[in-house]
Amino acid sequence: MARFDNKTVVVAGASRGIGAAIAKRFAREGASVFVSANEPRVEEVVKAIRAEGGRAECSITDVTDKASVIAMYDAAEAAFGSIDISCQNAGVITIAKIEDLTEAEWNKVLAVNTTGVFLCCQEAIRRIRKHGRGGRLINTASGQSRQGFIYTPHYAASKFGVMGITQSLAKEVARENITVNAFCPGIIDTDMWAYNDEAWGKLLGDYKPGELMAEWVANIPIGRVGKGEDIAGVVAFLASDDAAYVTGQTINIDGGMFMS
Repeated sequence: MARFDNKTVVVAGASRGIGAAIAKRFAREGASVFVSANEPRVEEVVKAIRAEGGRAECSITDVTDKASVIAMYDAAEAAFGSIDISCQNAGVITIAKIEDLTEAEWNKVLAVNTTGVFLCCQEAIRRIRKHGRGGRLINTASGQSRQGFIYTPHYAASKFGVMGITQSLAKEVARENITVNAFCPGIIDTDMWAYNDEAWGKLLGDYKPGELMAEWVANIPIGRVGKGEDIAGVVAFLASDDAAYVTGQTINIDGGMFMS
């Protein structure tokens, strides 16, 4: 497939997991992909895309810093031309009882997960408007955009915020043929979920590594943990012409964990 020939896609938070899977999917469908993260590991994603014949460049980016975000989009335009699609995937989580949750943790999670989405969307819209052809913004929300969970009030707040940003911006830019959507991953086989399993496991009972996740996965209607590719397929749809009439939506990709 080549749905994204002659399209430039920016994927923030793409050094591993969901972001890396999204970047690789776009490249396989013909896009020029600019990937960023706050760690050098993002260069490995570029190498993997190029090894398959795709086009990719990268930068080290702090999505909480406006100047760094501007530099990322500048570099993407310099490498590939105008921006068509931007995926805001950078995210962090910490897990702690309320009495142990620090203000620094609260601020960091909100800064990356919510302010980072805002800054990237703001700059992406500015770049997309320059060429006047419309575009697509896709934001990473969470199952905790639907229902907060124990020991993560800061993470839930940050992801509810992503859903609010998505809806508000979708209304603002719809007449410019710019759609803004989000997705809620469930339990996905990533480094973040390995941390979640360990940290929640210690606070919720005497779980050994892997046991809590297995218990939760057993209750998923589809009956398995999600993969990055499960996410990437839906994101590619939202970025495609087939989703031109879809905006302001937050789509669950969780095997049936949440059905509303």
